[in-house]
Amino acid sequence: MIVALDVYYRQEEAKAVGVTFEAWHSTVLTSKHEVTLSGLEPYEPGAFYKRELPCLLAVLEQINLAEVECLVIDGYVVLDDDGRPGLGWHLYQHLEEKVPVVGVAKTRFFHSGRQVIGVLRGQSMTPLYVTSAGINVEAAAAFIEKMAGPFRMPTLLQELDSLTRS
Repeated sequence: MIVALDVYYRQEEAKAVGVTFEAWHSTVLTSKHEVTLSGLEPYEPGAFYKRELPCLLAVLEQINLAEVECLVIDGYVVLDDDGRPGLGWHLYQHLEEKVPVVGVAKTRFFHSGRQVIGVLRGQSMTPLYVTSAGINVEAAAAFIEKMAGPFRMPTLLQELDSLTRS
């Protein structure tokens, strides 16, 4: 089972959603989990994980992690080619490196190809930026590339985004 996670912020609270699916090429979600939290840390440049990590962990409390093959987050696992930790790395460490984490970002944060791979999907000329921990970044990029859907963003990740915002 694969779990994709996202968080949407509204004023003083955040809605965190996790969806599960059986395989990278799946076209349907197998479950949805959500939680709304308040009292979050304020946004701190360079330390986004302090705000978002508690939201992701609250959703993961509803999921049996022993059954999870991989986690997919909206964002970066590492922030540069030296491996400066991003949200995904902090999540991977919190889970004691037991579950691989793949980060899928819509905007470019750094420019080298050693730790981040641009994935072109559909007709889009704008890549998704993939980083990872616990799994080779080339393999992670290949998984994101083969996810179902004709557009830049895989269909199940689009569905997650819609659920998070609703």
